[in-house]
Amino acid sequence: MTYLFPALFAFILTVFLTVFALWLFPKLKMLDRPEKYGLTRKPIPYYGGLVLVAVFIISVLIFVKLDTRVIGLITGGLMIAGVSFLDDLKNLNPWIRLFVQFLGALTVVLAGIGIDSITNPFGGAIELDKVKLIVPFGENIMQFALLADLFTIAWIILIINTMNFLDGLNGLVSGVSFIASLTVFALSIGDFNIVDQTTIATLAIIAASMCLAFWIFDFYPAKILMGDTGSMFLGYLLAVFAIFSGGKIATAFLVLGFPILDAFWVISRRIIQGKSPMKGDTKHLHHRLLEVGLSDRKALLLIYLLCAFFGGSAVFLGSMQKLYMIIAMGVLMLIMATIILFYSLKKVQKSG
Repeated sequence: MTYLFPALFAFILTVFLTVFALWLFPKLKMLDRPEKYGLTRKPIPYYGGLVLVAVFIISVLIFVKLDTRVIGLITGGLMIAGVSFLDDLKNLNPWIRLFVQFLGALTVVLAGIGIDSITNPFGGAIELDKVKLIVPFGENIMQFALLADLFTIAWIILIINTMNFLDGLNGLVSGVSFIASLTVFALSIGDFNIVDQTTIATLAIIAASMCLAFWIFDFYPAKILMGDTGSMFLGYLLAVFAIFSGGKIATAFLVLGFPILDAFWVISRRIIQGKSPMKGDTKHLHHRLLEVGLSDRKALLLIYLLCAFFGGSAVFLGSMQKLYMIIAMGVLMLIMATIILFYSLKKVQKSG
């Protein structure tokens, strides 16, 4: 019952608000611009991420005890959602988005959420809180664990943008976010012998439920799109969930491993080609899968399956086994990239 009521509430509220948005957004001209991407279909409601932001905050205020960490989570989330909504409206400079993402991540750190150590698969832990930075603040003194806080900020910014990069197919971000949130929930309710995980478990099941409900409308062919407002907000939540109460970095990396590796690959390729790493293109993994002949639904199901397999395995594995799975994921990613490249070259040869 501790988690059933928040889950049902978030699910039902998401369905209700999404149906309301489907009626309201067209009247307010809050529609996407398919011609911008060379699409010929009719515009559909956009800015669906506002629904996710509203459902999460309302659900948290009702079902989660507010403390400094939860308030910090909500505050940072509103900052990320706000700048992302403005970007959806006005196409902000990418560096403005990045700066606000930094501020949102810093808010999380100041609220006391972070990762002080990383489990070493070979034994022990890698301590990140040894180097301290002392900052005078009026009559008070603020103390920062430099490496730990920088790691936390970098991690949050990485996952925010990874999820934004992932938003290239209808239902991809909502589906992967559901899988990732559910994985964090499953891991949290199994960790009570270490520390009370009620708060993070409740947060995760709320996120999972609202993502599942939104996915019903978002799955291909989508009736509504979440936009950057939704993808970046969900990326922010997943990043913070992984470090909220006990490090779940390896687990989050396994669930989001393919999107993260794809993001690194795409950014590296853009830099090598002399392009801005912040400028979008259609060369992500999900785009490549479409190029080799998979349908939208088959590409979606393949990525869901990979995320669920690696994420689900993380719930039952120890640190060393997780390392093996991460290595296996990297190898599988290389195999997939080789196959995609082979089919792409073959396609070019035929057309030539």
